[in-house]
Amino acid sequence: MATEPRQPVTDRRTLIERQRELRALDAAFQELRNTTDGVPRARRKGLLALTGRAGLGKTALVTEARDRAAAAGLTVLSGRGGESEQGSAFRVVRQLMQPSLARMDEAQLHAFLGSWYDVVAAVLGLEARGAVPAPDPTGVREGLDWVMTRLTVQRAPVVLLLDDLHWADTESLSWLASFAARVEDLPLLIVVAYRPDELPSEADGLRALVADHGDRPHGLAPLTADGVAQIVRGEIGAAAEDRFCKECWSATGGSPFEAVELAIRLAERRLGGTESDLTAMRELAAAVKGPGLIARLERLGTATVRFAHTAAVLGSPFAPRLAATVAVLGDQAAAEAVRKLRAARILAEGHGPEGELEFVHPLIATTIYESIGTDFRAGLHDAAAQAVLAAGYGAAGAARHLLEVPCEGSAETVECLREAARAYLRAGATEAAGRLLDRALREPPRPRDRAAILHELACATFLIEPTATVRHLRQALAEPDVDPDLHASLVFRLTQALAHTDQMAEAERVATEEAGRAPNPRVRLRMQADRFVWGMFRADDRDSPARSRRLARLAEHLPGRRLEERYILGLRAWDAVMRGEPRRTALGYAEKALEGGMSWTDENRGFEVPASVALVFLYGDRPRRAEELFDRGIAECVAKGWCGSHLALGHTLAGYIRYRRGCLAEAEDLELRGLRIADRVEGAVPAQWFAVGILIQTLIARGRVAEARALADRHGFGAAPPNAVIYPDPRTVYAELLLAEGRHAEAAPLLLSVGEWLDGRAWRNPSWCPWQLHLAAALAPTAPREAAGHAREAVRRAREFGAASTVGQALHALAEVTCGPAALDLYAEAVDHLEQSPAAYELARAQVGHGAALARNGRLQEAADRLYQGLEGAVHCGAEALAARARGELSAAGLRPLPLRYAQAETLDTQELRTAELTARGQPVAVVAKELGLTEQGVRQLLSRVYRKIGTDAAGLAGFLADRTGRHL
Repeated sequence: MATEPRQPVTDRRTLIERQRELRALDAAFQELRNTTDGVPRARRKGLLALTGRAGLGKTALVTEARDRAAAAGLTVLSGRGGESEQGSAFRVVRQLMQPSLARMDEAQLHAFLGSWYDVVAAVLGLEARGAVPAPDPTGVREGLDWVMTRLTVQRAPVVLLLDDLHWADTESLSWLASFAARVEDLPLLIVVAYRPDELPSEADGLRALVADHGDRPHGLAPLTADGVAQIVRGEIGAAAEDRFCKECWSATGGSPFEAVELAIRLAERRLGGTESDLTAMRELAAAVKGPGLIARLERLGTATVRFAHTAAVLGSPFAPRLAATVAVLGDQAAAEAVRKLRAARILAEGHGPEGELEFVHPLIATTIYESIGTDFRAGLHDAAAQAVLAAGYGAAGAARHLLEVPCEGSAETVECLREAARAYLRAGATEAAGRLLDRALREPPRPRDRAAILHELACATFLIEPTATVRHLRQALAEPDVDPDLHASLVFRLTQALAHTDQMAEAERVATEEAGRAPNPRVRLRMQADRFVWGMFRADDRDSPARSRRLARLAEHLPGRRLEERYILGLRAWDAVMRGEPRRTALGYAEKALEGGMSWTDENRGFEVPASVALVFLYGDRPRRAEELFDRGIAECVAKGWCGSHLALGHTLAGYIRYRRGCLAEAEDLELRGLRIADRVEGAVPAQWFAVGILIQTLIARGRVAEARALADRHGFGAAPPNAVIYPDPRTVYAELLLAEGRHAEAAPLLLSVGEWLDGRAWRNPSWCPWQLHLAAALAPTAPREAAGHAREAVRRAREFGAASTVGQALHALAEVTCGPAALDLYAEAVDHLEQSPAAYELARAQVGHGAALARNGRLQEAADRLYQGLEGAVHCGAEALAARARGELSAAGLRPLPLRYAQAETLDTQELRTAELTARGQPVAVVAKELGLTEQGVRQLLSRVYRKIGTDAAGLAGFLADRTGRHL
């Protein structure tokens, strides 16, 4: 198989006394081939590390690994960190991936990368299609995972070789640490070499993986005296004396690099290795590194020294023509300098299209770079930046040199740094962009540019350090004569950053102030929307009723033509749900808000309002509509590389919708996916709370209470109120967990505090927060009359909202705390309402509860029918505990469970579809029954299945059928 470039310059003599490491490499390659060929074996670990201080032969081992892997038929992808290029974002990633991609034409690239093309284009040096928003770092890592996985599968088995990992750029290290933890099932081996004491914190995850791999970390030891003697005698002859060889070992410290270099120079001086040669040997050993190396370099002449200095500033590998330009040397002088430096074993031929050169060893490059005077070195960096730009290598290549140049107030420097930062932001390299913009501010820029640069810096730090974002934005707003459009963007970003740093009250205050003084009516309306958003999400808000009245007055006359107006309408819809206004009101505003479209990834608006509008449909018994909106939002996030907290919340809330529909297994999968993403994103605490709370509810519904408890404990999820509004409400979810554990006395006061909080805000919808239903259950054993009172109030509120699922769930709760025949009527009414809703799990609960109550009252035939229905629904929902309860109730009544009567499917059969069409046309049940030759009860059961399958109630049937057929009924 073909292999990838590029191979560092090494000497095979440095492999002496490295048999243990070579055997480990051979074994790992054989294991990799066996895995790929399908030979049965134990689970494989995909990482091998070679560690040691400078000069111990790590690069020689990596080079030998490359040769052996290629000889074994393995594909090799390689990269190498560079001391002078640690600030060049994704440099090592490009070394690994670009050679393979370079073989593809444009059409092949698009086919290979698929939907990830625009996300990773900037990282991999490809041309993006049109204007592409900056992806977040998590999205970029996901995209790179995709690329490397596809390369591995297509070219398996694959070996990744990474030398000098301690000098790899931060972004490449972060990606590698994340990816390496997930490669065990791929036909891939990662071989890394690094100096353990110099590995940066970004590689801590990788360090932990290496430590977990048993015998896989291989720390290289210095050569023994015998090893050094073997190298020396190999160059100057077997007659070299033992004492001489031992002194060589002492002079080199057992460093393979130094031993080889010393042996070569001994041979060049024709020394025989006798005691009389010891003085000359020590002089030669001193010249291998440190001051001795610099003295040797200076003897090569001024022009050669200048070329070597330039090479050290440019970093390995470098183009000789570029070095000549920076060193101000003509072609002949540059060629002579190269000849001398190669003869002195300072430089060697590299690998690349421009005849690149590189230093024989990184120690040489470091020594030469550190020997350059500070002022002269800064001048060389400045000249290098200009030469890099002139040669067409781009602003990012020049920017790393400008970081080493003193601040001089140069407008050109500022613009270059800003351009490079924009390129890094397009690649999701926010930290690298932040470093450049911070340096641009210190240049300093022209006063009129300062606010814009602070805004750019705030955008760069938003995902990684929101507290710094707040500081930058406040500084920008304090600048004089800020452009009005920029000012509005600064304020919006500031409110977002404040909210993300748990300062909801301050976010609301800033938006309120701006809404009162903004001269532009569109900006003013937008700030009003922001004020309402952050006020709604404040857990400590005391002005909620008044705010709702203001919002209702504002939204009443808005036509919704502009985006600012549609956001206000969307907020009005959400507020109507929270307050428990009639669902028709909420759904009407939601539909109006969506008429002109809403983006989930508008960088200047956020996704809170679009997500809230989608959830209006969920609480209004139109979960299919909510799912469609969430699917679009998630697709938007993925397409733009937003794979952090936005995507975590998207998957989590999509799982919540499936939970409310009763698709518990699918819900759990989505919620786990959201939680995994949230756990990987630094600072995504709200996303974690959403995911943990919803997943706890799902686990309880599935009967896995112990798992729910472990999840809550692991994430510190308990009775403490959050600072922001989270839904479902975390304290209510925790109380539900306490009830599932039988801890009623602990649940009751917690739920009472939730009720006091919600009633203070006039949020009275049991569909959004069923605290009264759970409180009734908590009080039933000790205070049944009080429990019934709370349940009756919940029924009243549910009827005001008007969603059949909410009314049915509240009636079920009231039935549970009601005694005597009245309970049977309440159960029957609950089932009737739930049959008219898409809430499959709640219907199954009510059916099992009704069946059990009928059995207790001796009505066994009716009980059997209800219990069979509930058992069937529980099984289809994946509610194992509920199914077990139904079977237990059947057994206690002397009845046997029957086989399931219908298969679970999302699609409607012919009879169900015809029933839906007739109902959508407004035909009453009696007419539909006559048309289809069924009983009225049979029609109701068919319709109940229709509602659960398609995820809507009767009012949403016409819209579903219109979408399905393309015509309105």
